[in-house]
This record gives sequence, structure tokens and C-alpha cells, in this order.
Amino acid sequence: MPEITALPARKDNYIWLIRQHGEAGVVVVDPGEALPIHRAVRSESLVPAAILITHHHYDHVEGVAELVERYATPVYGPAGESIPLLTHPLREGDRVELAAVGICFQVLDIPGHTAGHIGYYGHGSLFCGDTLFGAGCGGIFDGTAQQLFHSLRKIAALPASTLIYCAHEYTVQNLGFAATVEPHNHAITQRRERAVRLRAKGGPTVPSTLAEEQRTNPFLRCREPDVIDAASRFAGCRLDSAEEVFVVLRHWKDSLDRQQPG
Repeated sequence: MPEITALPARKDNYIWLIRQHGEAGVVVVDPGEALPIHRAVRSESLVPAAILITHHHYDHVEGVAELVERYATPVYGPAGESIPLLTHPLREGDRVELAAVGICFQVLDIPGHTAGHIGYYGHGSLFCGDTLFGAGCGGIFDGTAQQLFHSLRKIAALPASTLIYCAHEYTVQNLGFAATVEPHNHAITQRRERAVRLRAKGGPTVPSTLAEEQRTNPFLRCREPDVIDAASRFAGCRLDSAEEVFVVLRHWKDSLDRQQPG
């Protein structure tokens, strides 16, 4: 299994570094800024071998130009979005084979947060950008709620042991919403307590496993009776499908996010 390291960036982003144990070559995922990568390269004598991008938002790509200029690194990313200095446009079913670092990923189309969002699946791990978060999912920008619902279903079909490497530290906040939706779900309560302890020590709450997300993430639980009931109460009418429940949950979460200061 590759070694995977989280580099905190910006306010709450994670840049992921992937490498084989003891090797210098490293793959960089979603570099929203270059400085944390420069520091890691210097301190650990690393050699950036590739950049993987999940979607076009600035906090995932702003470090690309500086990294390419310094390290002449190839850039892999979604074919359907404008990615700086893209050298390898990718779509569903493509494979990223990085023989020099012994890493291979299958590309998944997982739109919704953005229209062309992709993920990288391999080595028991999914790098999913802003599609799925710890106990949450991405907001809707230039994609649609229907796309995001089906992207999450695609992710949910992966093995339960899959490690979910998302790109933001939102878990504690998301678990607060999850507890509002399912106040009697003890798995949510226990996960929130663990997440709060981790953050108090400065540690990341991710990756999680897909199994944990399926127990505690309301956006993956749209067929659960308690989630259906909660979403129906918020909507003011009975919801008949999991997709309707998802759309209402996303609207509900958005309305709470708008009320947050800052």
C-alpha cells in the first residue's frame, strides 16, 4: 500500500501526497497552493512525479502553475473542465498508471459539485475531491443535485473498506448536521466525539472508510426511514424517493450554512 500524507492548506483544505515507502517520487493531489508542497519536498527530499486534479475550483488548482514551473510535473485532470497546464485529460474508465512511483488509479466521473468532477480510485482508496466529505457532501456549483446524488450512489457501490480521501476538514460541522437529521443515531454521536478529540489535538479527521460514511453520513442514508422522515418534515410533505430526500437534505444543509457567521 502507498503511503498517503495530508498537507493542510488554506483555511481547511488538504493536499494529499502519495508515495511508496522509502521512495522519493511523490504524487500530489489537488494542490490549492504550492508552499506546503515545497516545504515537504525540501524536508523529505521528494521528487514530484505527477499532479492529480479532481475539479477546477481555485482552492484545488492554484498551486499547479508554480509546481509545473519548478518540477516540470505532468498534470492529470478532468477533460470536461478548464485545468491549468493540463497534460492528461481524463474521463470515466481511464486509468492513471504511474509506473515510476508504482501507483495506478481508475478514473470515476463523479459530477455534481462541479459538472466535470472526477475521482481517482485505487489501492483501496478514493480521492474524491469535494464530492464526498466526512459525514457530508459538496455543495452544488456548476453541476446539479441529480448528478451529485448519482455520483454518491456510484461511490457507495465501492467496497465498504474503501478509504475516503476528501479535500476539506469539514467533519465536525457535518456531523452536527447529521445529528440534526438523525438525533438517535449513536454511530453519529460516537463519531462526532472522536472527531472533536482529533481536532482538539490538531489531527485530521480523514480519511474515513466508506463503511463509516454509510453509518453516519445522511447523504448516503437517503433510504433510511429516520432520514426520510426528517427530510419530509423539513420539506413539509412526504418524500417518495431517495433522490428527493437527497435534494431536500442538500437544500436543508445549504440553508444552515448560510446562517453561519463568516
